Amino acid sequence: RGMTQKIFYLLGGLVIWYLFLQSGIHSTISGVILAFVIPAYPRLDAGRYIEHIRSVINSFPVSHSDNIVLNNEQIAKLKQVERASDFVISPLQSLEDNLHGVVNFLILPLFAFANAGVVLGGSDVVGNVSIAVTVGLLLGKFAGIYLFTWLAINGKVASMPSGMNWKNIAGVSLLGGIGFTVSLFIANLSFASNYPDLLNQAKFGVLLGTVVAGVLGYVVLNAVLPKIKK
Repeated sequence: RGMTQKIFYLLGGLVIWYLFLQSGIHSTISGVILAFVIPAYPRLDAGRYIEHIRSVINSFPVSHSDNIVLNNEQIAKLKQVERASDFVISPLQSLEDNLHGVVNFLILPLFAFANAGVVLGGSDVVGNVSIAVTVGLLLGKFAGIYLFTWLAINGKVASMPSGMNWKNIAGVSLLGGIGFTVSLFIANLSFASNYPDLLNQAKFGVLLGTVVAGVLGYVVLNAVLPKIKK
C-alpha cells in the first residue's frame, strides 16, 4: 500500500512478535517476516530530493545580523529539508542505521552473555558434537562461501570484485566461520530441552570454531592482502 512510516512497522512488529510468542512458534520468526515487508524504496528519489533542496536553499531567508537565533521562516525552511531527507532514505535503510548501535552494543552483548555459558566441569566438553560444530564452522563455511563464489563468477552470474582475487576470497571464506549468535541460537533450539551435555559440547564447538576461524582468516588475509605503504 506504499506505507513508509517507520512507526507503523515498529508497532505492527511488536503485535506480530507478541502473537507469535503466544502461539508457541518461536518469536524470532516474526522478525524475519517483518523484515520482508519493510519497504526498501524511498518515498522520494535522489533526483527530486536534490531539486527540492536547491529550491529550499534558493528561497532561504538570509539574515545579515549576528543574531544566532533563527526566525520562524528560517526554521520552517530547515524543517522542509529535514523532512525531505527522511523521505529520500528508505524505511529499511533508516531502521538499519537507527538500530545499528543498539544491536551492536546492547542486543548482541546481552545475547552473548545469556547464551554463551560453557560449563567446563561435570561433563566432557570435547565430544562428537563439539568436533562436528567446529569442523562445520571451519570447513563447511569455508567450502560453502568459496565454492558458491567460484560457481557464481565462473557461471557469469557475478564478476570478481575489483581488487579481489581467489586468495582474498579464501581469507574471507575463513572469516565466514566466525559463528556466534545464530550458531548458539540453533544449538539451544536443538539441545536445550533434553540434552544439556550435548548443548554444552555444541557451545564449546561454536566458541572453538569461531576463535580458530578468526585467527586463520586473519593470518591468511594478512599474508595475501597488499601492504599499505606508509
